[in-house]
Amino acid sequence: MDAQQIAQVTEMMYALRNPAGIPTYPIIFIGLGVLTFALHILFVQLMLGTSAIAIFGAFNNNSYWRRLGSAMLEISKVSVSVAIVVGVAPLLFVQVIYDPHWYTSNVLSAFWVIAFIVILILAYWAMYYFYFVNSKNKDKTVQPKARWSILLSIALMLVVGFIMHSLTSAMLHPEQWKEWFVPNGVADYSGSKLHAYNLWRFAFFISMAIPVTGAMLVTYRRFKSVREDADHAYLNWASEVGKKWIKVGSVISAVLYVAWMMTLPETAGNFATSFWGIAGGVAVIAFALWAQIRLQGEAKLCSYMALPMALVIGLVVAISREMLRYGIINDTFHYDFMDYKIVMDWYSTGLFFLTFAIVGGSVLSYFLTIAWKTGQTVGVYTPSPLVNKMGTIAIWIVALWLVQFFVVGFYIWAK
Repeated sequence: MDAQQIAQVTEMMYALRNPAGIPTYPIIFIGLGVLTFALHILFVQLMLGTSAIAIFGAFNNNSYWRRLGSAMLEISKVSVSVAIVVGVAPLLFVQVIYDPHWYTSNVLSAFWVIAFIVILILAYWAMYYFYFVNSKNKDKTVQPKARWSILLSIALMLVVGFIMHSLTSAMLHPEQWKEWFVPNGVADYSGSKLHAYNLWRFAFFISMAIPVTGAMLVTYRRFKSVREDADHAYLNWASEVGKKWIKVGSVISAVLYVAWMMTLPETAGNFATSFWGIAGGVAVIAFALWAQIRLQGEAKLCSYMALPMALVIGLVVAISREMLRYGIINDTFHYDFMDYKIVMDWYSTGLFFLTFAIVGGSVLSYFLTIAWKTGQTVGVYTPSPLVNKMGTIAIWIVALWLVQFFVVGFYIWAK
C-alpha cells in the first residue's frame, strides 16, 4: 500500500470512531481488556482440555481414564460457564477502544455473529445433556451413555471459537474492508462470509489447552489427596499425566506460536522479532521448564501454583497479542486509540472498580470457599457459622449494589 492509500484508510477509521468519546483514560480499558482476556482464554482452554479428557475417558476401557473423564466433565461444565461470563468483559473493552474495527468486522460477517450465539447455546446444551444422562450413574468406571453429545459439544465449541478468531482477525485488515463489502463492485449485504483467519494462530490458542489442562490435573491430585477416602494410586497417575501434558503441550504450543509469528501479515512489520513477539513464545516454553524443575515429588505448594502459573503465561501471551494489534493499527495505519476524546465519568469508573473488587470479590470468595470445602469433605458438607456469615454478607452487598443502581438511575431520570 502506498502513502495515499494508507491515509485514506486512516481517515476512514477516524470517521467511524464514536464522537461521544470514552468515560476514562484509554490505557485503563486496554489494561482491563488484556487482563480479562487472559482470564477468559484460561477458562476456554480449561473447558477444551477437560472436555477432551471426558471424550477420551468415554471411549477408553481403562478405569482410571473413565474416572478422570467423569471428574474433568465437572470442571468442563463449570469452565464453559465462567468462560462465557468472563468473556463479556474483554469484548466490551474492545468495543470501547476499537469500535471502528470491531463493529465493522461484525457487520461484514453479521450472519456468523448471530450464528455464534445459537451455536454456543447448542454446544452448551449438548454438554449438559451428556452430563445429566450420566449423572445418576454412581459407578464412574462404566462406559457412559450418549457419547455423541460430548463430541458434538466440543465440535461446536471449536466452531464458535473459530468465528471469534475470524472476527478479531478481520479487525486487523481495514485496508480490505471496502473490498469485502463491495466485491467486484457489487455490495454484499448478506454478512455470510468469514473474511480473515490465520490457522496457525487459531491452532496455537487451542493447543494451549494441553498445558493448561495439565496444570489442572496436577492441582486436582493435590486437592483430592487430603481426603480420607483418597485413592492415591489413581491421583498420582492423574498428576503424572498432568506433568507430561504441561511439558509436551508447552512445546507443541511454542512451535505453533512460532508458526503464527512467521505467517503474520505484512502490516505487522517486524513484530515477530520484537521483544513482545519473542516474549510470548518464551513464556510458553518457560511453563515447560517450570514444570520440569518445580513439579518434582510431592511439590505441594507448586501443585497449587500450577494453574496460577498457567494464568501468568496466558497474561504474557495476551499482552503480546495486544501489542501486535496495536502495532498493526497504530504503526501501519496510524490509528491511535490513545488520542480518543475523554469525557470523564468518575461515577461509572469508580462503580466498575468497586463492583469488581467488592461485589465480585465477596461473592466469588463465598463460592470458592464452598467449592473448596465441598471438594475436600467426604459425604455431605455442612458450612460452618463463618462460611454462612460470608454468604450473608455477599447477599447484602449485592442487595445494596442493586439499591444504589436503581436510586442513581431514578435520580438521573428525574433530573
